Amino acid sequence: MSNDEHVTAAMAPADEQPGPEDYILEMRHIRKEFPGVVALDDVSFRVKRGEIHCLVGENGAGKSTLMKVLSGVYPHGTYSGEIVVNGEPQRFRGIADSEKAGIAIIYQELALVPDLPIHENIFFGHEITKAGMIDWEATRTQAAQMLERIRVKVNPDTKVRDVGVGVQQLVEIGKALSKDVHLLILDEPTAALTEDDCDNLLEILRELKAQGITCILISHKLSEVLRIADSITVLRDGRTVTSMDAHARVVTQAEIVKNMVGREITNVFPPREGVTIGDIAFEVRNWTVYDPAKGREILHNVNLDVRRGEIVGLAGLLGAGRTELALSIFGNTPRYHIKGEMRLAGQPVKITSSERAIRDKMAYVTEDRKRNGLILIQSIKFNETLTDLRRLQKGPFIDEQLEERVARKYFEDMDVRARSIEQIAGTLSGGNQQKVSLAKWLLPEPELLILDEPTRGIDVGAKYEIYCIMNDLVAKGMSIIMISSELPEILGMSDRIYVMAEGFITDVMDAHDATEEKIMHRAVA
Repeated sequence: MSNDEHVTAAMAPADEQPGPEDYILEMRHIRKEFPGVVALDDVSFRVKRGEIHCLVGENGAGKSTLMKVLSGVYPHGTYSGEIVVNGEPQRFRGIADSEKAGIAIIYQELALVPDLPIHENIFFGHEITKAGMIDWEATRTQAAQMLERIRVKVNPDTKVRDVGVGVQQLVEIGKALSKDVHLLILDEPTAALTEDDCDNLLEILRELKAQGITCILISHKLSEVLRIADSITVLRDGRTVTSMDAHARVVTQAEIVKNMVGREITNVFPPREGVTIGDIAFEVRNWTVYDPAKGREILHNVNLDVRRGEIVGLAGLLGAGRTELALSIFGNTPRYHIKGEMRLAGQPVKITSSERAIRDKMAYVTEDRKRNGLILIQSIKFNETLTDLRRLQKGPFIDEQLEERVARKYFEDMDVRARSIEQIAGTLSGGNQQKVSLAKWLLPEPELLILDEPTRGIDVGAKYEIYCIMNDLVAKGMSIIMISSELPEILGMSDRIYVMAEGFITDVMDAHDATEEKIMHRAVA
């Protein structure tokens, strides 16, 4: 589907459409403040019964905050305004109150217990009991029925950690449905899913809609929004910008983007100017990696190179070996056994640790900024300067004035939207966290930058800013390897594209000759 193709969700007959007052939810004039920040400013939002209502906006627009107000995470009294559910004003004191009203929320970070079986997770916190004891037979039976309802073909005794992320996401939905939910909120449910898992999840949401369950979907994937939405509401800077009926008229991606960012973005991928691609800056030859923990080879005779001033895209399906390749290159290999040759600027090198990789002017921005990229309880300043403390030393101590100057420079260069460099990283929006995660790796002045899913979970405006930063870096002579599961991103930002499947490089393409179909054909080879 093209970016501007209109919504194709089936429209119910006119006599089955909700009446003008048939709203399951109305949020009126909601205002929510944190110290020094107005997160929601007079937001009004309403959802028709039995629809899929998509809530979109840039990172920091207030989407998740609004849903936390609705679900009782921020209880009545911590915000101003009114919540009306099924025509009745509500004063939720906590999550339990919202659940009693038939509301359930599923967050991007799944709230499952990995070492417990699926059936226990589904009924965790609201166990089925008999004579004061947990009725395990009824729990397994009802869990199996729930799994059948959400089309998950897996034994309910299977531990959560033994199934993929796509199944885990559906288990979360099953957990919510087991509480007799009428309004289901999903916050970025497809951010970490494969394309097939995304398609399956959207089909499940359509089935739930047919069963009378209303859904609010928060998503940055606008193509997904256009496929599934009955209505679309856009937030910007903590305010409601517009609500659109996706059946009343054609809604385009360009229109949504303009409302989200407050300006036209004519090109999703900014043009690259003033870049000269030079000699080979980095290469691996016959790169073979054995993982003792898995008892098998995970990379097989990989040959890859990247030139000075070039962006090389690394495409492939989940499990193809892209992240494993990045980690083995960067020296994060405490368990890997590696054969093969690595060269920097034509000279053989052996990277045995991340510290050595940094000294050799390499950097790796992880795909998981929350767990591995940032220390969320520390400040922006702390995170931005963490990778090169030696540069900031004055004798045995850190030169605090130099640390502040350096942190402020990258803070301004990256246009991080925050009160100051002292703001805690965990309080930033996803896009701004990603900028800080990238900034910390620019301090050691790398010549090779590996970006693993650099725009995962961030909005279209923040993506554009990250793309501009990438273009600026290669214009200065840096080399970039970009791992991405989004094929438009691979095609739009790469000079050359390597395709991986099952630990092999299956093809190398010039970006001008590549298409999504060609890449997918080689990704399943």
